[in-house]
Amino acid sequence: MSYVFDNSPLSSLFKNYYRRRFPSLWEKFDGIVQEGRLVSVREVLREIEVGAVESLRDWVANHQDLFATASPEEAAFIARIYGVEHFQQNIETQKILKGGRNADAFVIARAAVEGRAVVTLEQLRPNAAKIPNICEHFGIRCISLEEFMEAEGWEF
Repeated sequence: MSYVFDNSPLSSLFKNYYRRRFPSLWEKFDGIVQEGRLVSVREVLREIEVGAVESLRDWVANHQDLFATASPEEAAFIARIYGVEHFQQNIETQKILKGGRNADAFVIARAAVEGRAVVTLEQLRPNAAKIPNICEHFGIRCISLEEFMEAEGWEF
């Protein structure tokens, strides 16, 4: 399986699992990255660059190629997401609150176009416009960080 990571699971990994204390986790993580099974989007990169997790900012400096800009197919899928009024209103509110940064639709679109699963810390909530709700609406697999580790068979 391959994955599109949202900012939240990347930030959680880099904030809570120190490389020197969890070497086997990082060997597995680095392997998935090298295999091309873990990607993200340029908008997540922008969120990370202004984020508080220094080790993640340092890591992305050497992994810029993982954070692609939207393809024409992804842009068309983003338009489908925004075409759902409920999702459009909430995403726009989030964008305003974050100073113009909101990667959600881009993450979902890349997963949809490339047939990948979305990995996020957001949870499915009734009537919400969160990543899991949007993924559910469009039939895109959406998993948590723990579910990602389970899918990969990781045990430590």
